[in-house]
Parts: sequence; structure tokens; C-alpha cells
Amino acid sequence: MRRVLIACAASLLVYAAAFACLLDRPLTLGALRARIDANLAAGAAIDGPKLVILAGSNGPYSHRCAVIGPSVGRPCINAGVAVGVGLDYLFLRWEPLLHPGDMVYLPLEEAQYARGKATAALGPDAAIMLRHDRASLWRMPADRQLAALFSGDLRAAIMSLLETALVATGFQDPRAQALGSTNRWGDHVGHTLLLAAGNRQALAAEQPFHPTAEQIAAGYGTEEVRRFLRWAEAHGVLAIGGLPTGFADSPISEAAIASIRRVYDAEGAPFVMLANRSRYPRSAFFDTPDHLNEPAQIAHSRAIARILRLQVAQAQAARPMAPAVHLATALADPSPPGSR
Repeated sequence: MRRVLIACAASLLVYAAAFACLLDRPLTLGALRARIDANLAAGAAIDGPKLVILAGSNGPYSHRCAVIGPSVGRPCINAGVAVGVGLDYLFLRWEPLLHPGDMVYLPLEEAQYARGKATAALGPDAAIMLRHDRASLWRMPADRQLAALFSGDLRAAIMSLLETALVATGFQDPRAQALGSTNRWGDHVGHTLLLAAGNRQALAAEQPFHPTAEQIAAGYGTEEVRRFLRWAEAHGVLAIGGLPTGFADSPISEAAIASIRRVYDAEGAPFVMLANRSRYPRSAFFDTPDHLNEPAQIAHSRAIARILRLQVAQAQAARPMAPAVHLATALADPSPPGSR
């Protein structure tokens, strides 16, 4: 029995050491980590009030800080990365960089609210923290640390060896040519109509998943958003809820919208939305229901900028935020994306 226990302990030690110190995924997780770090560096370099957009990939693909920032009169960082990255991790990394007078816009994907705690604990940020960001891992709860320690599996090990070998042989990542790139504000750019044309058939067949109002209300993501809203209120940061973009023919239900809005109402934070609920025809999208193509991204950003500009004015005048959603609806841009 003693030998068995020693063998088990040794195998766990080898497993932990391999994933914490040796194995890496420079093409997939490396790209996410580089994007997160670049966004944080850009945010840290800004003096004075700033606007930060936090979401999944809906943030950079469907919103453009290069348009929104000048309109609201403050520097803007598009800090959305991927829907699988835990909100607790993003909030943990950004909170030290947010100061009184800053604004955070949260057009979070529906799935980010409804995600369960176990799923969130095993997202890509678990492996990132274990391998490259142990300072953040130590600040996480014990169950999150334990999940990160055991987040690797055989497939991850094999992919790590393959990705490391590809990088070592000078592999050129083709994603920038196929998907576009990222500008200095964190916006995704170059996802043109021409590139989008290749995705038309896949978009036509896409059937988006919409969590129910009950799933949103009970989700671990919702719990994390509420915690962040309380933190923002206590630190003089204006956090504003919004809706993600999506197909007009597959709308989020009014009950689900009400469930999301209650998250913000309960913490006294404003929640704003366009009259069209950020729903657009499939022809306005690039490759997924969360990603507008570039012309639509720009048009949507202009409409969102008008709402956020109003929020800035209200905050500066120290007026109540409650009427914001009604004014935002009245100011929504009725023209379809790319029509101007």
C-alpha cells in the first residue's frame, strides 16, 4: 500500500510539474495570453478617465474603440478576448487598473452569464494562470487553484507538443490573413465583407443557443458580474450593462433580457440597449453570431457611442442613471449596419 501511495504521489507531482513548467500551447493559449496582456498594458498606459469594453469576442469583433473613444471623449480599450475566458479572471486582472471616473461597458455574451462554476474554472485561463500567471492564480479561491492544477489532460499534452514543434520550425500562423488582425485599441479589424463572403453558408446554417432567463439568473457568471458591479460602485467606477450582437432572426427573448437587466438594476448600475436589441441580419456578420463584419461593426459602434456619450454626460452632471435606458432607446440609430 505504501508503494502504491508513493507511486500515486509521484505521478501527481510529475503531472503538475509538466503542465506548470514544461508543456505550453503557444499558438492557441499563447495568442489569448498575448491579447490579454496587450490590452492590460494599453490600459495601464492611459492617464485620466478611460473607457474599457469587457466581453467575450463580441467585444473586439462587434465594437470598435477607435470609433467609440473619440465620440465619448476618452481613451478606449477593447478588452474582450474570448467567451471561454473566465469573467473572474478578467475582472481580477482589470480591477487594479480601474480608477474613480473610469467607465466599463459590459456587452457580455448570454453564455457568459449562464456559465456554471465548474465550466468557468476549466476555461483557457486556468491553463494560462498555471503556466504563466501564477500571481493571479494565488489570488483566486482555493477551488479555482485546484481546478487550474488539474485542468490539463492527454489531449492538451499532445496539442502542446504539436504547437511547440510548429513554432520551433518557424510555422507562420495564417489566422491574420483569414480573420483579420487587432489594432492598438484592441479592436478586431480587417474582417471585411470579402473575407466574410467565405463564411456565408456556415452563417446561414448557424443555430445560436440562447440560455433561458432562469439559467442566466442562476449562472456563476451572473454572480461574478454582480460582485464586479459592487466593486465598481465602491471604487467610483461606472459599470454599464449592455447586450451582445446577434442574429435578428434568432433574438434573445424579452424574458432573458429582463433577467440580464435585473443583474444591473439590483446593484444600481445602468443598463442600456438599442431599439433593435443589437440584432442584425445575418449578412451583417463575419463568421459567428457574435461577430459583426467590419462595416457593421463600425455602424454598431457609432450607435453604441451615442448611448455611452449620454452616460458620460450624466455621470459628469452627477444625475441619476435610472432614465438612461429609455433615453438610449430613443437615441438608437435606426439605420442598418453599413448603410452610411
